[in-house]
Amino acid sequence: MAGVKPFKVEWSEAAVSAVLDQVRAYPWPPAPQVSDGWAYGCDGAYLKAFCERWAGGWDWRGAVADLNRFDQFTARVEDFDLHFLHVVGEAGGKRPLIVTHGWPGSHYEFWGAIEKLAFPSRFGGDPADAFDLVIPSLPGFGFSSKPARPIGQRTTARLFNTLMTEVLGYRSYLAQGGDWGGLVTSWLGKDHGAHARAIHLNMIGFRPHGGPQSQDEIAWITRQGAMMDVMGAYFRLQASKPQSIAWMAAGNPVGQAAWIIERFHDWSDLRAKPFDQVHPVDALITNIMIYVMTDSFTTGAWYYRGLLEEGGVALAEGERCETPTAFANFPGEPLYTAPPRSWAERAYNIARWSEMPRGGHFAAMEEPDLFVDEVRAWGRSAG
Repeated sequence: MAGVKPFKVEWSEAAVSAVLDQVRAYPWPPAPQVSDGWAYGCDGAYLKAFCERWAGGWDWRGAVADLNRFDQFTARVEDFDLHFLHVVGEAGGKRPLIVTHGWPGSHYEFWGAIEKLAFPSRFGGDPADAFDLVIPSLPGFGFSSKPARPIGQRTTARLFNTLMTEVLGYRSYLAQGGDWGGLVTSWLGKDHGAHARAIHLNMIGFRPHGGPQSQDEIAWITRQGAMMDVMGAYFRLQASKPQSIAWMAAGNPVGQAAWIIERFHDWSDLRAKPFDQVHPVDALITNIMIYVMTDSFTTGAWYYRGLLEEGGVALAEGERCETPTAFANFPGEPLYTAPPRSWAERAYNIARWSEMPRGGHFAAMEEPDLFVDEVRAWGRSAG
């Protein structure tokens, strides 16, 4: 693999200590004394307990060792050094799957699913279900290099297709994603279907041409608009003036954490389990530290503006992603609920539609076993 370099996460004690000192020195602002602090943003009591663990009990060396558990690399693609995991499993190079994260997640989202997808026989599964996994960090996120200005998901799909075909040498591959990863994967299917032979989404990215065409579609899009009014301020800011939040967040790890934690809380399935059981504190800290230690909070926010600068998500008349597409609806997603299938079928060649029993926006983190079972089942039909 020409141009591919092994990579290891290396955080110095001095650099980590500097962050933890900032956490300890955070000048706590007033927080409303109400029964539901989450209604105003990140809950103050939760955030204080989170920071106490972050600065006083979180094992950063253990986290670094865990981040180095799987083989990872960087490769130069166009103007970017793309960071990616490449876990060659029991498929032995013959069944590649690229899995793409979103915001405010990271490649770390898939930690609970990687070994089961790559080495199913270790967990009592069928070796025929194994994948070779490629899990990149989006450009501007984590350990991938940063753009000079915002780029979006269509550009990312081009970079990732080059990574898969020209750098890693896969003639064809499968692709999976949610959140921004769902839109990147959608563009892989639409623009690069000669190589991405089937895609799997746990969030629908494209919008078909024209408005809603049934009462179900009208009801869904009306609900989406109402929910965006309640929970979508972050999107409007990051898609219009992302640098505004960047100026406030720079040098402020607690502020970055609060902004990210609020999304994890608001978008996860909390119907049956409390937040700290759905997302253990140490895992959230590790995910946030990927942003803090790489200074990628700002360029992660830019990714929203990149969406608009590349044309958004609405397809033109007559356009559709014709690559066979599977969708898994994790029903605890409070904001980006699944559209009616009729809506999706005007934008995608829907070949599989799965109604999952539980789980929310961060499917692979919240319900890794359900995620694995669904991806395996899709893979059997996709080839």
